Amino acid sequence: MNGRPGRAGAVSAQAEFVEHVRDLLAPLGHVRSKPMFGGYGLYVNDVFVAIVAVVTLWFRVDDGNRPDYERAGSRPFRPWADRDTEMPYREVPGEVFDDREAMVAWGGKALAAAERSAAGRRSGKRKHSG
Repeated sequence: MNGRPGRAGAVSAQAEFVEHVRDLLAPLGHVRSKPMFGGYGLYVNDVFVAIVAVVTLWFRVDDGNRPDYERAGSRPFRPWADRDTEMPYREVPGEVFDDREAMVAWGGKALAAAERSAAGRRSGKRKHSG
């Protein structure tokens, strides 16, 4: 314990949130989480597809699924509050998160985006697509 009040509760809430997300995405394959930088990375079949920061879920995006997030008004993941740097992840809309079938569909698109990104890195054709 670090002496800050409420920290243990926040960590517990985040861990519960991650477990809930893992359950929702289970139809896509083997889902595992890995702690990283105060949040979690989520993997489906060993492909990095999502970030959990506090209790917000961010799915991997590229040109194939970004329009869905833009239509929903989802904000991009910005890991540093004092910079304009965006990573290729977007906040999952609440209405998607609340619908198990939609979560699997959007999670499947995030998995496809992550697989395309990995294939591009392997072939040397890396393109930033945040």
